[in-house]
Amino acid sequence: MTSEQATGKRRAASETRQSILDAAAHMFREAGYAAVSLRGIAEAAHMKAGSVYYHFKSKEEIVLEVLNLGIERVHEAVQLSYEEVAANGSATQILAVCVKAHLNTLLAHSDYTSANVRIHGQVPENVQLEARVVRRKYENLWDDILQSMASRGGLNDAVDLKVFRLMLIGSLNATLEWFDPAHGDVTELADGYLEILTNGLME
Repeated sequence: MTSEQATGKRRAASETRQSILDAAAHMFREAGYAAVSLRGIAEAAHMKAGSVYYHFKSKEEIVLEVLNLGIERVHEAVQLSYEEVAANGSATQILAVCVKAHLNTLLAHSDYTSANVRIHGQVPENVQLEARVVRRKYENLWDDILQSMASRGGLNDAVDLKVFRLMLIGSLNATLEWFDPAHGDVTELADGYLEILTNGLME
């Protein structure tokens, strides 16, 4: 086998693996964890059930990767956005770019991110524990972001940063349940969140 053939084979395998994950993410999002079978995933990916086992050992392995990808894509976008303003940005600017990055990525990759939010509590406990590693890394990033904001004098000293982080991520993720990017503007949505976060609810 030539190097070109080997490269082509690896590319084809990677594309097939991605097709399986895409099909699974969509099915998990729509039907939940228990209702999805490996056979169903294979049919949705237009392949034989046995072919799925070439790439994944079990449904648990597939759902773990779907869950992790849902978090990792948001994590990467927020990390990059934060790094762009971390050196010279104000606390308000940091919060703005990070919230917008979270929402834009969350809604752009909705099959993966929706699956992560909606079925995390449905998957086996061992999968939840493994997925928690990636989830915690993202939470740690937000802890760093909020500490950076606090160090610039940009947060109320009375605010518990852990509680704020839990509230913020939870409320942003909840947009998957009610916001449709096809009929709304994500930037306006983000600006609405930021208005409440920075200026408060009460006069």
